[in-house]
Amino acid sequence: MLPSLESTVDYWFKPLAYALILLREQGTPMAFYPCLNGADYKDEKEGIEIKISLAKVAELDQLLMVRKELAYGNQIDYFDHPNVIGWVRQGLEERPNAGCAVIMSNGADGYKEMDMGQHNANKNFHDVTGHFSGSLITGENGAAMFLVKGNSVSVWIISN
Repeated sequence: MLPSLESTVDYWFKPLAYALILLREQGTPMAFYPCLNGADYKDEKEGIEIKISLAKVAELDQLLMVRKELAYGNQIDYFDHPNVIGWVRQGLEERPNAGCAVIMSNGADGYKEMDMGQHNANKNFHDVTGHFSGSLITGENGAAMFLVKGNSVSVWIISN
């Protein structure tokens, strides 16, 4: 019997992977059906019944919406920490509320000051993933301190 080449991805990491795939300029948008809707599989091999349940990725609907509606404009990367990274999509003038700040951690809670651009100065942002309630406000230059919980991703978008 050959060893399996399959490996599972930890549930907490899936939203981070989808953020990288969906919200970066270089990303190719795609989503797997079980991640959108969940799935149950049942198989029988060599007299052994195998049951697998795949849970829906809770943040995926929001990430897909951000990709479609808001992930536009200049991208600036903030890959300056081993466990907390981020990037911004600064938006476009022709899309008034476009733009997003993405921050993720594969360790503890974190934060990162990121620049959304002068045209986003003094605007309210909220975390569309729901990890943080309330909002934050960019400064006069469009920068703000964006927050993330440990082992998660937060996507900050302009509040209307």
